[in-house]
Order: sequence, then C-alpha cells, then structure tokens
Amino acid sequence: MASWWNFARKSDNVMIRPKSIRPFIGSKDFETSRRFYSELGFEETVLWQGFSVFKIGSFAFYLQDDYAKDWVENTQVFLEIEDVPAFWEHLVSLGLPSKFQNVKITAVREETWGRECFVHDPSGILWHFGEFRDL
Repeated sequence: MASWWNFARKSDNVMIRPKSIRPFIGSKDFETSRRFYSELGFEETVLWQGFSVFKIGSFAFYLQDDYAKDWVENTQVFLEIEDVPAFWEHLVSLGLPSKFQNVKITAVREETWGRECFVHDPSGILWHFGEFRDL
C-alpha cells in the first residue's frame, strides 16, 4: 500500500519540489494586526479586503480578518532565523509591547537544540524566532 508521503514525493515519475509553505493566521483586530506585522518588519500585499500576505525574505504568511478564539490563541509559528541575539536586540528596540495591547516578548532562551525568543502578537498568536545548533 502506497503512503501519502510516497505519492507526494513522486507522482507519475515527476518529483514534486515544494517552493514555500504559507500559514493562514487569524486576527482579533485586522487593522491592528496589519500595523503590528508591518512594524515587526514584514512587507504587506493586500490581496482583497480582510486578507493580506506578509513577506520577509522568502518567508510569507496570510493574515485574515477572521477570529476564532480557540484557533487563534492556539496558533504557534516558528520562524528560523540566523542570529537570535541580534534579532532580540532589534525586537526590544521596536518597543512593540508599549505600542500594541496584548503584545508580549520573551527573551532568548537556550535549549539543547538551539535558541529562540518569543513574540505574542496582538491576537495571541505565539511566534518563535529561533536558530538550530549545528549537530
């Protein structure tokens, strides 16, 4: 029996090569979230009313004007970056918690696998900004 993964890797002798993955995230207050992500450094492209794509480098996600408390408050996104301490210093300099209600930032934490810092967005989505150790 063929597994889904085998099908996804090879279908009719054509290799499928992923180009990106873009999570859909919700927002309690769409306009506040748009300002927050722009201030964090993402570039916004409005696709239609209540729906935008935010990009930084080759990473992107969709922000939508949709809020389901259980979904949004249980969403986590991990963004791998190159220099967590430098990013942390930049993050602190932005002063996001004083500009946006409910935004929290958590300092760099060292783990066995690497290190990361955290940002809760205005809706409660938890972002992990991390880098992996070379093993």
